[in-house]
Amino acid sequence: MDQKIINLYDRFTHGGMNRREFLDRLAELAGSTAAAAALLPLLQNDYARAAIVAADNGYLVRGKAGGKRPVVIVIHENRGLNPHIEDVARRLAVEGYLALAPDLLSVNGGTPSEEDKARELHAKTEREDMIAAALAAVPFIQKHAESTGKVGAVGFCFGGGVVNRMAAGSPDLAAAVPYYGVQIPAEMVPAIKAPLLLQYAETDENINKGIAAYEAALKANNKKYTIYIYPGTQHAFNNDTGAARYNKAAADLAWSRTLAFFAENLGAPPKAA
Repeated sequence: MDQKIINLYDRFTHGGMNRREFLDRLAELAGSTAAAAALLPLLQNDYARAAIVAADNGYLVRGKAGGKRPVVIVIHENRGLNPHIEDVARRLAVEGYLALAPDLLSVNGGTPSEEDKARELHAKTEREDMIAAALAAVPFIQKHAESTGKVGAVGFCFGGGVVNRMAAGSPDLAAAVPYYGVQIPAEMVPAIKAPLLLQYAETDENINKGIAAYEAALKANNKKYTIYIYPGTQHAFNNDTGAARYNKAAADLAWSRTLAFFAENLGAPPKAA
């Protein structure tokens, strides 16, 4: 899909323009209102495609077998806790983890079922309140009866930025995997205890402009980190409900690296059942 159209959609979804302005500009780029209407479903997430793993659990999820296991907290994008993020939690559960996907919009009433309303509520919700809720999830789940006490976190887009903040804000976090997340200021970096697996898209100007300064601060403070930038990808390449930007090859590779990273730093989970 044309990069100008994707950039336009990013401006809309991240609060840079209202819906009417977005649709008018999309029609200009597409050549007609009818063409814009045909493109819109490709840009929006299709949550009917979310269920790679069947939904038969809540959103604190694990395999059926009992016993203690490492934990992964899953932090959502700027659309709140939706079917895609719920399914990511289930994907971790079938790998043997205890997975918690908190709804950070719960600080402002909870995630609406409609994507546009969820995005609008996110824009109206105080970011620091959502970060505080994410940080509170670490000691909560660390003390769960089925937790080994080893807690990691993975987040996407907005959630990737939150995971960076969690790494700096929680000494108990044992592994952090931000996907295309905004970086934290250099002065926060010394507080990081967890190893980081930083995953970025190749074409993601807004996020990638902060990589060099972040890496310099991580190096200066002797932090353990790995950075991957996936060729031919755009922001949100991992989200398989968004047809315009999903890149299966890159998403599969990034996910395999994520699982290996968690196994290394949290301990190998028990065989899921």
